[in-house]
Amino acid sequence: MSSSVKRHALAAAVLALLAGAVAAQTKPAATTDAPRFGFGRTPTAEQIKAWDIDVRPDGHGLRKGRGTVAQGQEIYDTQCASCHGVFGEQINFHQTPLVGGATAADVKAGTVAEFKKSNALRTTTNKLNYATTLWDYINRAMPWTNPQSLTVDQVYAVTAYILNMANLVPENFELNERNILEVQMPNRNGFTTNHGMRLVSGKPDTANTACMSNCAPAPKVVSDLPDYARNAHGNLAEQKRPLGPVRGIDTTRYESGGTAVASAAPSAAPAAGPQPKDLAARNACTACHGINNKIVGPGFSEIAAKYAKRDDGEAYLAGKIKAGGVGVWGQVPMPAQPGLSDAEAKVLAKWILGGAK
Repeated sequence: MSSSVKRHALAAAVLALLAGAVAAQTKPAATTDAPRFGFGRTPTAEQIKAWDIDVRPDGHGLRKGRGTVAQGQEIYDTQCASCHGVFGEQINFHQTPLVGGATAADVKAGTVAEFKKSNALRTTTNKLNYATTLWDYINRAMPWTNPQSLTVDQVYAVTAYILNMANLVPENFELNERNILEVQMPNRNGFTTNHGMRLVSGKPDTANTACMSNCAPAPKVVSDLPDYARNAHGNLAEQKRPLGPVRGIDTTRYESGGTAVASAAPSAAPAAGPQPKDLAARNACTACHGINNKIVGPGFSEIAAKYAKRDDGEAYLAGKIKAGGVGVWGQVPMPAQPGLSDAEAKVLAKWILGGAK
């Protein structure tokens, strides 16, 4: 092969390599949407941003805004007081009181003397070491009935009002993303990471000694219903869920002064055939339907009025009882009754159309 031919061949090879490199650079990168576990897709930056709303103690994640104590009181009274109490004292719904349990001396020291007591009053504001934690929780989770419905300024305002109720900021205070980091919480110096939960060598936060000999028998946890509460919400044995096993005891078998007993197996039907009232109770029909009143579904009298004039009313209703469904009387689904025989479904249908008497 001549030298000129060799040079042309070498040049062609170099051009081919360059073309391949350019093609590799211009070729779209492998998609990151390939599912790692065979399902789903990679979230977009906007979707991640919608979830990434938590706030760190140092203020990272706080959004720019402001709100006054007075503005916060108006919002609190309309959207918060029903659960947390007018003065943040509510404990009826198992919420920790919002305020209390800290003194001016505690705020100055950064530790809460109340916590030295065995029955210490623990509140939201005397436990927290950073005001940003309070802002973060309100922003993400409150109000309980409609979380994340408050604007950023409203969150600052409500936080300011709660801090004012706890005597941590004055009445004319306006809270914003800058001065919230300056709020001195009562327990800011009361936290430690030197404990057994975080470090193997840390000091445990309990001082109990495990019993190794002559130990008392393990307690048996039981549940009992007092007389006045046994049927407060109807017979529990009749209130079954659409899916899963029947739960609940037969509270009608509760003997005064005794203990509620487990629901007994249904007694054998009399020779004349199953009684419709027994069928309705045994299959939890009466948990959702009253005779003349709506509970979850319509009353039996209303059902009878709707289907009484249909020639095939009994057969139609029997089919609906067995199959269940949704949409006829609303959007609450009625569970199917696969355990009912066709004959039993017809007995129930006839009984309902006859006035459930």
